[in-house]
Amino acid sequence: MAVFNRVESPRLVEDAIYSEVVQAGDGWMRVLKPGQVMRIVDLEGNQAADTLFYDAENPEDHYSAVATITGQSNIYLSTGSILRAESGKELLRIVADTCGRHDTVGGSCSAQSNTVRYSHDKLSMHNCRDTFMLQLAGQDGVYTKRDLAPNINFFMNVPVTPDGGLKFDDGVSAPGCYVEMQSIGSTMALISNCPQLNNPCNAYNPTPIQVLIWDK
Repeated sequence: MAVFNRVESPRLVEDAIYSEVVQAGDGWMRVLKPGQVMRIVDLEGNQAADTLFYDAENPEDHYSAVATITGQSNIYLSTGSILRAESGKELLRIVADTCGRHDTVGGSCSAQSNTVRYSHDKLSMHNCRDTFMLQLAGQDGVYTKRDLAPNINFFMNVPVTPDGGLKFDDGVSAPGCYVEMQSIGSTMALISNCPQLNNPCNAYNPTPIQVLIWDK
């Protein structure tokens, strides 16, 4: 099941039509037009970029880990992976990846999961579920908490154990690693740049990411 399909992009940063640095703990949400390419850059290495996608023309049709995993017969994402919605619709295709493997089974951190995984005194800590909700709430009622779904954790290392469990291990990314996705239709992208301070995946040190977009 291991995937390390590292492929560099031919796109130049100076040709991007959009660029923004997203600080650890912050969210980002934007519509990608058909054919546009979005790159997420792990600026300092081993940061987790929790990400969801929606069919922008049918917001109820959100990213589906199950449909994506079933379609490619692999639990990890890398170059060539097709990211699918609940309906089975193809939302995006990963067209470049210098990290080599991304998680889509570990889910996002939340107040509740922080207490279960770590300790009850972590309940009040900032988490990705809250960041997702803040971003969705800013979309004039188009999205609600019902639209949250199991997400992608770009750059995050979540190995599956021999007995079928999950481990949250040290990251496999490095400073400057990136993943690029081309939108097949009109796609809403939602990112929570994880603020998690309790997970070894980011060496207990949340750091910024960069988002760039090209027209093709």
